[in-house]
Amino acid sequence: MMGKIIKDHLNFLISLPDVPKRVISLVPSQTEFLYDLGIENQILGITKYCVHPEHFLKTKVRVGGTKNFKIEAIKVLNPDLIIANKEENNEDLILKLKQHYPVWVSDIKTMDDAYRMMSDLGEIFDKLPLAQNIINTIQTEFSEIPRPRRKIRTAYLIWRKPYMSVNHDTFISHMLDISGLENVFAGEESRYPEVTIEQIQAAQPELVMLSSEPFPFSEKHLEELAAQLPDSSLLLVDGEMYSWYGSRLIASAAYLKKIYANVISTLE
Repeated sequence: MMGKIIKDHLNFLISLPDVPKRVISLVPSQTEFLYDLGIENQILGITKYCVHPEHFLKTKVRVGGTKNFKIEAIKVLNPDLIIANKEENNEDLILKLKQHYPVWVSDIKTMDDAYRMMSDLGEIFDKLPLAQNIINTIQTEFSEIPRPRRKIRTAYLIWRKPYMSVNHDTFISHMLDISGLENVFAGEESRYPEVTIEQIQAAQPELVMLSSEPFPFSEKHLEELAAQLPDSSLLLVDGEMYSWYGSRLIASAAYLKKIYANVISTLE
């Protein structure tokens, strides 16, 4: 790539004189995808939540969290490109970074958005054929996920005290839909609505999913809710499989197939 102007998902234009060699990724799922693009040596900085690949936590500089990354730590690395996301990163801090560095921002709510992100990053790093191979693999795997004969009413919980769920305008809700599940809180105004146990009961979900992230739901929380939701099936789920939108989606497809076989098929 020689002197390219690229557009991010927020329609901002970014001028890149060459393939970026000093990259900071502030988005865990995109960090993993960049690794799978084969540009490990070009990645200098990550967040403390960039847990895949695992060795990055030892070999890369951690610049803080996704919401509270440290500007000074980033300045020391002198990046020629920062990879960010509209939802996952703090807007005010991103605007500060934009004053000094090229910042490419994704905005992902659907699988098509995820495919666009992967294709765009493939182009930025001159890895478009590899990016397309990953996309093709994901599309093939997802086309093979069984779907129930009818939509299964589902509540997906991401937080406790207060309980929080997701509305239709989220990648998680899109993943539920792909799985043949009906998000009972899809119509809520807030993207991540707070819901009471009474609201969950009133929604009459057939299935309640307790995510491993951002709140780490466990067996004790499942048992607690089971007593209050006797007519619902409850399931602990791996949050990465529903919210990570990079190459992790290959693993997500296999995971969703197992969820269908072990749980959803019994509720049809």
